[in-house]
Amino acid sequence: MAHGIARIGNDRYRTEITVSGHDLIADEGAGLGGGNLGPAPYDLLLAGLGACTAITLRMYADRKQWPLESVEVGLRLLNRDRLRIDRVLTIAGLDDEQMARLADIAERTPVTLTLKGGLPIDTRLA
Repeated sequence: MAHGIARIGNDRYRTEITVSGHDLIADEGAGLGGGNLGPAPYDLLLAGLGACTAITLRMYADRKQWPLESVEVGLRLLNRDRLRIDRVLTIAGLDDEQMARLADIAERTPVTLTLKGGLPIDTRLA
């Protein structure tokens, strides 16, 4: 399973992250007092959902041997009456029936199901 570490020092909100051996920088934008040196936490959440959606749809199309050319996953975090994510799929190379099937599959990607179902988080001090 995935594993990660996030570290912050005195550099305002710049946070160094290592996830499964990959290094990232996160930060807040200037409006929140950060230096905008990397994606903000909710940006990283959207990135994970977008990557999972695109990868899952590619895997499904490959398994079906469909002529999928590309998938673009547009994501926006909205907070009207309640916090929610708006996801728009732009799919090239498939017919309407195949695209509808991929839209259905997108609703059941692992990260989608995790976000929709909620996830317990256990916190403790080292």
